[in-house]
Amino acid sequence: MKQVKITYIGGGSQQWALRLMADLALSDKLTGSLVLYDIDHAAALKNREISARIFDKPGARSHFTVEVEDSLDEALEGADFVVISIEPGPTEKRFIDLKIPEKYGIYQTVGDTTGPGGIARAIRSIPSMAEFARHIMAVCPDAWVINYTNPMAWCTGALYAAEPDIKALGCCHEVFHTQEMLAKWIAETYKVDLPSRQDIKLDISGVNHFTFATDAVWKGRSILTEFAAAMTEGEPESLSRIALEREAKEEWFTSEFKIAEDFLARFGVLGAAGDRHLAEFVPWYLSSKAEINSWGVCMTPYEWRIKRANNPDEARQKYLEEDLAPSGEEGVLLLEALAGATDELVRTNFNMPNMGQNPDAPVGTIVESYGLISKNKVEPIGCGILPTAVQALEDRVLEIQQLVLDGVMNRDKEMIFAGFAIDPLNTVSPRAARAMFDEIWSALALDW
Repeated sequence: MKQVKITYIGGGSQQWALRLMADLALSDKLTGSLVLYDIDHAAALKNREISARIFDKPGARSHFTVEVEDSLDEALEGADFVVISIEPGPTEKRFIDLKIPEKYGIYQTVGDTTGPGGIARAIRSIPSMAEFARHIMAVCPDAWVINYTNPMAWCTGALYAAEPDIKALGCCHEVFHTQEMLAKWIAETYKVDLPSRQDIKLDISGVNHFTFATDAVWKGRSILTEFAAAMTEGEPESLSRIALEREAKEEWFTSEFKIAEDFLARFGVLGAAGDRHLAEFVPWYLSSKAEINSWGVCMTPYEWRIKRANNPDEARQKYLEEDLAPSGEEGVLLLEALAGATDELVRTNFNMPNMGQNPDAPVGTIVESYGLISKNKVEPIGCGILPTAVQALEDRVLEIQQLVLDGVMNRDKEMIFAGFAIDPLNTVSPRAARAMFDEIWSALALDW
Protein backbone atom coordinates (compact mmCIF):
# COMPACT_ATOMS: atom_id res chain seq x y z
CA MET A 1 0.00 0.00 0.00
CA LYS A 2 1.08 3.54 -0.74
CA GLN A 3 1.46 5.71 2.37
CA VAL A 4 -0.14 9.16 1.89
CA LYS A 5 -1.33 12.13 3.89
CA ILE A 6 -4.66 13.65 2.89
CA THR A 7 -5.85 16.97 4.29
CA TYR A 8 -9.58 17.62 4.13
CA ILE A 9 -10.62 21.29 4.23
CA GLY A 10 -14.26 21.19 5.27
CA GLY A 11 -13.64 17.99 7.21
CA GLY A 12 -16.79 18.48 9.25
CA SER A 13 -18.87 17.78 6.15
CA GLN A 14 -22.03 15.75 6.81
CA GLN A 15 -21.61 13.70 3.64
CA TRP A 16 -18.57 14.32 1.44
CA ALA A 17 -15.93 13.65 4.11
CA LEU A 18 -17.69 10.47 5.18
CA ARG A 19 -18.00 9.29 1.58
CA LEU A 20 -14.27 9.76 1.18
CA MET A 21 -13.59 7.79 4.36
CA ALA A 22 -15.77 4.91 3.17
CA ASP A 23 -13.98 4.78 -0.18
CA LEU A 24 -10.58 4.97 1.50
CA ALA A 25 -11.56 2.08 3.76
CA LEU A 26 -12.37 0.02 0.67
CA SER A 27 -9.11 0.87 -1.10
CA ASP A 28 -6.43 -1.82 -1.19
CA LYS A 29 -3.85 0.63 -2.57
CA LEU A 30 -3.67 3.52 -0.07
CA THR A 31 -3.10 3.89 3.64
CA GLY A 32 -1.81 6.66 5.85
CA SER A 33 -3.33 9.66 7.59
CA LEU A 34 -6.38 11.82 7.03
CA VAL A 35 -6.42 15.24 8.69
CA LEU A 36 -9.72 17.07 9.05
CA TYR A 37 -9.83 20.86 9.19
CA ASP A 38 -13.06 22.82 9.56
CA ILE A 39 -13.99 26.18 11.05
CA ASP A 40 -16.75 24.13 12.73
CA HIS A 41 -14.25 22.25 14.88
CA ALA A 42 -16.97 20.29 16.69
CA ALA A 43 -18.28 18.90 13.40
CA ALA A 44 -14.80 17.71 12.43
CA LEU A 45 -14.46 16.01 15.84
CA LYS A 46 -17.75 14.19 15.23
CA ASN A 47 -16.48 12.92 11.89
CA ARG A 48 -13.29 11.69 13.56
CA GLU A 49 -15.41 9.66 15.99
CA ILE A 50 -17.36 8.14 13.10
CA SER A 51 -14.14 7.38 11.20
CA ALA A 52 -13.12 4.76 13.74
CA ARG A 53 -16.36 2.88 13.05
CA ILE A 54 -15.95 3.19 9.27
CA PHE A 55 -12.40 1.82 9.17
CA ASP A 56 -13.31 -1.02 11.55
CA LYS A 57 -16.30 -2.24 9.51
CA PRO A 58 -16.28 -5.68 7.89
CA GLY A 59 -14.95 -5.37 4.36
CA ALA A 60 -12.53 -2.56 5.16
CA ARG A 61 -9.24 -3.17 3.36
CA SER A 62 -7.32 -0.15 4.57
CA HIS A 63 -6.93 1.88 7.70
CA PHE A 64 -6.21 5.60 7.99
CA THR A 65 -5.43 7.42 11.19
CA VAL A 66 -7.83 10.35 11.37
CA GLU A 67 -6.90 13.53 13.21
CA VAL A 68 -8.44 16.98 13.59
CA GLU A 69 -6.44 20.22 13.44
CA ASP A 70 -7.69 23.70 14.33
CA SER A 71 -4.88 25.38 12.35
CA LEU A 72 -5.04 25.22 8.57
CA ASP A 73 -1.27 25.38 8.14
CA GLU A 74 -0.73 22.56 10.63
CA ALA A 75 -3.35 20.50 8.82
CA LEU A 76 -1.59 21.10 5.49
CA GLU A 77 1.93 20.33 6.72
CA GLY A 78 3.31 17.41 4.71
CA ALA A 79 0.10 16.80 2.77
CA ASP A 80 0.27 14.80 -0.46
CA PHE A 81 -3.34 15.62 -1.28
CA VAL A 82 -5.80 18.33 -0.27
CA VAL A 83 -9.53 17.80 -0.65
CA ILE A 84 -11.81 20.84 -0.40
CA SER A 85 -15.53 20.65 0.26
CA ILE A 86 -16.96 23.61 2.13
CA GLU A 87 -20.22 25.43 2.67
CA PRO A 88 -19.40 29.11 2.08
CA GLY A 89 -20.92 30.60 5.18
CA PRO A 90 -23.69 29.05 7.28
CA THR A 91 -26.56 27.44 5.40
CA GLU A 92 -28.72 30.42 6.36
CA LYS A 93 -26.76 32.37 3.75
CA ARG A 94 -28.63 30.39 1.11
CA PHE A 95 -31.47 32.81 1.83
CA ILE A 96 -29.46 35.32 -0.20
CA ASP A 97 -29.07 32.86 -3.08
CA LEU A 98 -32.68 31.68 -3.25
CA LYS A 99 -35.18 33.88 -1.46
CA ILE A 100 -33.99 37.32 -2.56
CA PRO A 101 -34.11 36.41 -6.31
CA GLU A 102 -37.57 34.87 -5.74
CA LYS A 103 -38.81 38.28 -4.60
CA TYR A 104 -38.02 39.52 -8.10
CA GLY A 105 -39.67 36.56 -9.83
CA ILE A 106 -36.45 34.62 -10.50
CA TYR A 107 -36.64 30.95 -9.56
CA GLN A 108 -33.71 28.57 -9.26
CA THR A 109 -33.77 24.81 -8.87
CA VAL A 110 -30.42 24.70 -7.02
CA GLY A 111 -28.93 28.20 -6.93
CA ASP A 112 -25.33 27.13 -6.29
CA THR A 113 -23.74 27.38 -9.74
CA THR A 114 -25.13 30.15 -11.92
CA GLY A 115 -27.88 32.75 -12.03
CA PRO A 116 -28.26 35.35 -9.26
CA GLY A 117 -28.01 32.65 -6.60
CA GLY A 118 -24.87 31.12 -8.03
CA ILE A 119 -23.22 34.53 -8.34
CA ALA A 120 -24.08 35.38 -4.73
CA ARG A 121 -22.54 32.08 -3.63
CA ALA A 122 -19.48 32.74 -5.80
CA ILE A 123 -18.94 36.13 -4.12
CA ARG A 124 -18.84 34.30 -0.77
CA SER A 125 -16.72 31.38 -2.01
CA ILE A 126 -14.00 32.93 -4.16
CA PRO A 127 -12.12 34.75 -1.34
CA SER A 128 -12.01 31.58 0.78
CA MET A 129 -10.76 29.45 -2.11
CA ALA A 130 -8.08 32.02 -2.96
CA GLU A 131 -6.94 32.01 0.65
CA PHE A 132 -6.79 28.20 0.70
CA ALA A 133 -4.64 28.29 -2.43
CA ARG A 134 -2.17 30.70 -0.83
CA HIS A 135 -1.83 28.50 2.25
CA ILE A 136 -1.44 25.34 0.15
CA MET A 137 1.32 26.83 -1.99
CA ALA A 138 3.11 28.17 1.09
CA VAL A 139 2.94 24.91 3.08
CA CYS A 140 2.59 21.96 0.66
CA PRO A 141 3.14 23.27 -2.89
CA ASP A 142 3.56 19.80 -4.41
CA ALA A 143 0.20 18.56 -3.15
CA TRP A 144 -2.58 17.77 -5.58
CA VAL A 145 -5.83 19.56 -4.78
CA ILE A 146 -9.26 18.09 -5.47
CA ASN A 147 -12.14 20.54 -5.15
CA TYR A 148 -15.73 19.39 -4.69
CA THR A 149 -17.12 22.81 -3.72
CA ASN A 150 -19.75 24.62 -5.79
CA PRO A 151 -19.85 26.86 -7.71
CA MET A 152 -17.27 24.50 -9.19
CA ALA A 153 -15.94 26.68 -12.02
CA TRP A 154 -15.62 29.78 -9.83
CA CYS A 155 -14.05 27.90 -6.92
CA THR A 156 -11.53 26.09 -9.12
CA GLY A 157 -10.87 29.34 -10.99
CA ALA A 158 -10.18 31.12 -7.71
CA LEU A 159 -7.51 28.54 -6.79
CA TYR A 160 -5.68 29.23 -10.05
CA ALA A 161 -6.30 32.99 -9.98
CA ALA A 162 -4.61 33.20 -6.59
CA GLU A 163 -1.85 30.69 -7.33
CA PRO A 164 -1.36 29.87 -11.05
CA ASP A 165 1.10 27.05 -10.26
CA ILE A 166 -1.27 25.13 -8.01
CA LYS A 167 -2.07 21.55 -9.06
CA ALA A 168 -5.84 21.49 -8.75
CA LEU A 169 -8.81 19.66 -10.25
CA GLY A 170 -12.50 20.30 -9.79
CA CYS A 171 -14.44 17.04 -9.65
CA CYS A 172 -18.18 16.60 -10.19
CA HIS A 173 -20.41 13.53 -10.37
CA GLU A 174 -23.17 14.94 -12.59
CA VAL A 175 -21.81 13.22 -15.71
CA PHE A 176 -21.96 9.88 -13.88
CA HIS A 177 -25.76 10.11 -13.73
CA THR A 178 -25.95 10.64 -17.50
CA GLN A 179 -23.91 7.47 -17.98
CA GLU A 180 -26.24 5.60 -15.64
CA MET A 181 -29.29 6.82 -17.55
CA LEU A 182 -27.80 5.67 -20.86
CA ALA A 183 -26.79 2.33 -19.33
CA LYS A 184 -30.40 1.75 -18.28
CA TRP A 185 -31.61 2.64 -21.79
CA ILE A 186 -29.10 0.20 -23.31
CA ALA A 187 -30.28 -2.61 -21.03
CA GLU A 188 -33.92 -1.98 -21.97
CA THR A 189 -33.25 -1.47 -25.70
CA TYR A 190 -30.84 -4.33 -26.32
CA LYS A 191 -32.30 -6.72 -23.70
CA VAL A 192 -28.91 -7.16 -22.01
CA ASP A 193 -27.74 -7.06 -18.43
CA LEU A 194 -27.38 -3.54 -17.07
CA PRO A 195 -23.94 -2.24 -18.14
CA SER A 196 -21.81 -0.40 -15.63
CA ARG A 197 -21.76 3.33 -16.18
CA GLN A 198 -18.05 3.08 -16.97
CA ASP A 199 -18.98 0.99 -20.01
CA ILE A 200 -20.53 4.10 -21.54
CA LYS A 201 -17.73 6.22 -22.99
CA LEU A 202 -18.79 9.83 -23.32
CA ASP A 203 -17.14 12.75 -25.03
CA ILE A 204 -18.14 15.90 -23.18
CA SER A 205 -17.61 19.62 -23.61
CA GLY A 206 -18.69 22.72 -21.74
CA VAL A 207 -18.49 24.18 -18.26
CA ASN A 208 -19.45 22.48 -15.03
CA HIS A 209 -23.17 21.73 -14.76
CA PHE A 210 -23.61 22.96 -18.35
CA THR A 211 -21.80 20.10 -20.06
CA PHE A 212 -22.92 18.28 -23.19
CA ALA A 213 -22.18 14.86 -24.61
CA THR A 214 -21.11 15.17 -28.23
CA ASP A 215 -20.84 11.38 -28.46
CA ALA A 216 -21.67 8.28 -26.41
CA VAL A 217 -20.08 4.92 -27.21
CA TRP A 218 -20.98 1.46 -25.92
CA LYS A 219 -18.94 -1.56 -27.00
CA GLY A 220 -17.40 0.48 -29.80
CA ARG A 221 -20.80 1.57 -31.09
CA SER A 222 -21.91 5.19 -31.15
CA ILE A 223 -25.40 5.25 -29.64
CA LEU A 224 -26.34 8.93 -29.44
CA THR A 225 -28.18 9.06 -32.78
CA GLU A 226 -30.12 5.92 -31.95
CA PHE A 227 -30.93 7.23 -28.48
CA ALA A 228 -32.20 10.48 -29.98
CA ALA A 229 -34.46 8.59 -32.39
CA ALA A 230 -35.90 6.56 -29.51
CA MET A 231 -36.65 9.52 -27.24
CA THR A 232 -40.29 10.02 -26.34
CA GLU A 233 -41.64 13.44 -25.51
CA GLY A 234 -42.89 13.65 -21.94
CA GLU A 235 -46.43 14.87 -21.38
CA PRO A 236 -46.26 18.11 -19.34
CA GLU A 237 -49.26 17.20 -17.17
CA SER A 238 -47.84 13.79 -16.34
CA LEU A 239 -44.39 15.15 -15.61
CA SER A 240 -45.87 17.91 -13.44
CA ARG A 241 -47.68 15.28 -11.41
CA ILE A 242 -44.42 13.35 -10.97
CA ALA A 243 -42.63 16.52 -9.84
CA LEU A 244 -45.34 17.35 -7.30
CA GLU A 245 -45.26 13.80 -5.94
CA ARG A 246 -41.51 14.12 -5.49
CA GLU A 247 -41.95 17.44 -3.69
CA ALA A 248 -44.36 15.79 -1.25
CA LYS A 249 -41.75 13.08 -0.56
CA GLU A 250 -38.88 15.61 -0.47
CA GLU A 251 -37.16 13.78 -3.31
CA TRP A 252 -35.52 16.86 -4.76
CA PHE A 253 -32.64 15.36 -6.68
CA THR A 254 -34.36 13.01 -9.15
CA SER A 255 -35.51 13.90 -12.66
CA GLU A 256 -36.56 12.29 -15.94
CA PHE A 257 -33.64 13.72 -17.99
CA LYS A 258 -36.23 15.46 -20.18
CA ILE A 259 -34.30 18.73 -20.18
CA ALA A 260 -31.11 16.89 -21.16
CA GLU A 261 -33.10 15.23 -23.95
CA ASP A 262 -34.64 18.54 -24.99
CA PHE A 263 -31.18 19.91 -25.71
CA LEU A 264 -30.51 16.83 -27.81
CA ALA A 265 -33.73 17.30 -29.74
CA ARG A 266 -33.14 21.03 -30.30
CA PHE A 267 -29.41 21.17 -30.88
CA GLY A 268 -28.05 17.66 -31.41
CA VAL A 269 -26.06 17.24 -28.18
CA LEU A 270 -27.23 15.54 -24.99
CA GLY A 271 -27.14 17.49 -21.75
CA ALA A 272 -24.57 15.71 -19.59
CA ALA A 273 -25.49 17.27 -16.25
CA GLY A 274 -28.67 16.82 -14.25
CA ASP A 275 -31.82 18.62 -15.35
CA ARG A 276 -31.83 20.71 -12.15
CA HIS A 277 -28.51 22.24 -13.17
CA LEU A 278 -29.01 22.46 -16.93
CA ALA A 279 -32.24 24.42 -16.44
CA GLU A 280 -30.45 27.28 -14.68
CA PHE A 281 -28.21 28.28 -17.59
CA VAL A 282 -31.00 29.32 -19.96
CA PRO A 283 -34.12 31.42 -19.38
CA TRP A 284 -36.81 29.16 -20.77
CA TYR A 285 -37.23 26.27 -18.28
CA LEU A 286 -37.49 28.42 -15.14
CA SER A 287 -40.02 31.02 -16.22
CA SER A 288 -42.31 29.74 -13.44
CA LYS A 289 -42.62 26.92 -10.93
CA ALA A 290 -45.30 25.35 -13.11
CA GLU A 291 -42.97 25.38 -16.12
CA ILE A 292 -40.07 23.67 -14.37
CA ASN A 293 -42.46 21.12 -12.85
CA SER A 294 -43.77 20.34 -16.35
CA TRP A 295 -40.31 18.91 -17.12
CA GLY A 296 -40.50 16.64 -14.09
CA VAL A 297 -38.11 18.80 -12.05
CA CYS A 298 -38.50 20.18 -8.52
CA MET A 299 -36.90 23.23 -6.99
CA THR A 300 -34.96 22.41 -3.81
CA PRO A 301 -36.44 24.84 -1.28
CA TYR A 302 -34.47 26.99 1.11
CA GLU A 303 -36.60 25.75 4.00
CA TRP A 304 -35.59 22.12 3.39
CA ARG A 305 -31.93 23.08 3.31
CA ILE A 306 -32.29 24.76 6.68
CA LYS A 307 -34.11 21.74 8.10
CA ARG A 308 -31.30 19.44 6.96
CA ALA A 309 -28.63 21.80 8.33
CA ASN A 310 -30.41 21.82 11.70
CA ASN A 311 -30.28 18.02 11.83
CA PRO A 312 -26.62 17.41 10.98
CA ASP A 313 -26.38 13.92 12.46
CA GLU A 314 -29.05 12.39 10.20
CA ALA A 315 -26.66 11.96 7.26
CA ARG A 316 -23.91 10.73 9.56
CA GLN A 317 -26.10 8.08 11.12
CA LYS A 318 -26.16 5.86 8.05
CA TYR A 319 -22.37 5.53 8.19
CA LEU A 320 -22.78 4.09 11.69
CA GLU A 321 -25.64 1.74 10.82
CA GLU A 322 -25.15 0.61 7.22
CA ASP A 323 -22.65 -1.79 5.73
CA LEU A 324 -19.55 -0.39 4.10
CA ALA A 325 -20.26 0.36 0.43
CA PRO A 326 -18.64 2.38 -2.36
CA SER A 327 -19.96 5.93 -2.57
CA GLY A 328 -19.94 6.04 -6.37
CA GLU A 329 -17.51 8.96 -6.33
CA GLU A 330 -14.13 8.70 -8.06
CA GLY A 331 -12.00 10.76 -5.68
CA VAL A 332 -10.10 7.79 -4.28
CA LEU A 333 -9.45 6.42 -7.77
CA LEU A 334 -7.85 9.77 -8.61
CA LEU A 335 -5.77 9.69 -5.44
CA GLU A 336 -4.57 6.16 -6.20
CA ALA A 337 -3.56 7.12 -9.73
CA LEU A 338 -1.86 10.39 -8.77
CA ALA A 339 0.03 8.66 -5.95
CA GLY A 340 1.34 6.02 -8.35
CA ALA A 341 -0.43 3.28 -6.38
CA THR A 342 -1.81 1.77 -9.59
CA ASP A 343 -0.44 1.28 -13.08
CA GLU A 344 -3.84 1.90 -14.62
CA LEU A 345 -4.72 5.17 -16.31
CA VAL A 346 -7.89 6.65 -14.84
CA ARG A 347 -10.19 8.25 -17.41
CA THR A 348 -12.62 10.66 -15.83
CA ASN A 349 -14.18 14.09 -16.18
CA PHE A 350 -12.74 17.08 -14.35
CA ASN A 351 -12.56 20.87 -14.35
CA MET A 352 -9.34 22.81 -14.86
CA PRO A 353 -8.00 25.76 -16.87
CA ASN A 354 -8.32 25.38 -20.63
CA MET A 355 -4.94 24.51 -22.11
CA GLY A 356 -6.35 23.76 -25.54
CA GLN A 357 -8.56 20.80 -24.65
CA ASN A 358 -11.53 22.98 -25.54
CA PRO A 359 -10.68 24.78 -28.79
CA ASP A 360 -13.74 27.02 -28.57
CA ALA A 361 -13.11 28.40 -25.09
CA PRO A 362 -10.56 31.06 -24.13
CA VAL A 363 -7.28 29.73 -22.80
CA GLY A 364 -7.21 29.80 -19.01
CA THR A 365 -10.95 29.66 -18.45
CA ILE A 366 -12.23 26.74 -16.37
CA VAL A 367 -13.73 24.08 -18.61
CA GLU A 368 -14.91 20.53 -18.04
CA SER A 369 -13.63 17.67 -20.15
CA TYR A 370 -12.41 14.13 -19.86
CA GLY A 371 -8.79 13.45 -19.11
CA LEU A 372 -6.29 10.76 -18.18
CA ILE A 373 -4.77 10.62 -14.71
CA SER A 374 -1.60 8.77 -13.78
CA LYS A 375 1.28 9.17 -11.32
CA ASN A 376 1.64 12.91 -10.63
CA LYS A 377 0.19 13.66 -14.06
CA VAL A 378 -3.09 14.98 -15.48
CA GLU A 379 -3.69 15.04 -19.24
CA PRO A 380 -6.93 16.65 -20.48
CA ILE A 381 -8.50 15.01 -23.53
CA GLY A 382 -9.63 17.23 -26.40
CA CYS A 383 -13.34 18.02 -26.37
CA GLY A 384 -15.80 17.41 -29.16
CA ILE A 385 -17.07 20.43 -31.06
CA LEU A 386 -20.40 21.77 -29.86
CA PRO A 387 -23.07 23.05 -32.27
CA THR A 388 -22.81 26.79 -32.88
CA ALA A 389 -25.99 27.55 -30.93
CA VAL A 390 -24.85 25.65 -27.85
CA GLN A 391 -21.36 27.14 -28.03
CA ALA A 392 -22.95 30.59 -28.09
CA LEU A 393 -24.67 29.73 -24.80
CA GLU A 394 -21.38 28.45 -23.39
CA ASP A 395 -19.55 31.62 -24.48
CA ARG A 396 -21.93 33.77 -22.51
CA VAL A 397 -21.47 31.63 -19.41
CA LEU A 398 -17.69 31.85 -19.73
CA GLU A 399 -17.86 35.64 -20.04
CA ILE A 400 -20.05 35.89 -16.92
CA GLN A 401 -17.76 33.60 -14.96
CA GLN A 402 -14.69 35.63 -15.91
CA LEU A 403 -16.32 38.96 -15.05
CA VAL A 404 -17.43 37.75 -11.63
CA LEU A 405 -14.13 36.01 -10.85
CA ASP A 406 -12.09 39.06 -11.82
CA GLY A 407 -14.51 41.34 -10.01
CA VAL A 408 -14.26 39.45 -6.73
CA MET A 409 -10.49 39.00 -6.95
CA ASN A 410 -10.09 42.75 -7.59
CA ARG A 411 -12.87 43.83 -5.22
CA ASP A 412 -14.64 45.56 -8.07
CA LYS A 413 -18.37 45.65 -7.34
CA GLU A 414 -19.34 47.09 -10.71
CA MET A 415 -17.44 44.41 -12.61
CA ILE A 416 -19.36 41.78 -10.63
CA PHE A 417 -22.61 43.57 -11.44
CA ALA A 418 -21.76 43.50 -15.15
CA GLY A 419 -21.67 39.72 -14.99
CA PHE A 420 -24.81 39.65 -12.87
CA ALA A 421 -26.68 41.91 -15.30
CA ILE A 422 -26.08 39.73 -18.37
CA ASP A 423 -26.88 36.39 -16.71
CA PRO A 424 -29.57 34.58 -18.76
CA LEU A 425 -31.82 34.08 -15.71
CA ASN A 426 -31.80 37.82 -15.04
CA THR A 427 -34.93 38.49 -17.07
CA VAL A 428 -36.21 41.43 -15.00
CA SER A 429 -36.01 45.11 -15.93
CA PRO A 430 -32.68 46.95 -15.60
CA ARG A 431 -33.97 48.86 -12.55
CA ALA A 432 -35.17 45.65 -10.88
CA ALA A 433 -31.87 43.91 -11.67
CA ARG A 434 -29.96 46.71 -9.98
CA ALA A 435 -32.27 46.67 -6.97
CA MET A 436 -31.92 42.90 -6.64
CA PHE A 437 -28.13 43.06 -6.91
CA ASP A 438 -27.93 45.84 -4.31
CA GLU A 439 -30.17 43.85 -1.95
CA ILE A 440 -27.98 40.77 -2.39
CA TRP A 441 -24.85 42.89 -1.89
CA SER A 442 -26.22 44.41 1.30
CA ALA A 443 -27.20 40.98 2.66
CA LEU A 444 -23.71 39.62 1.95
CA ALA A 445 -22.33 42.26 4.36
CA LEU A 446 -18.85 42.23 2.83
CA ASP A 447 -15.97 43.98 4.52
CA TRP A 448 -14.78 45.63 1.30
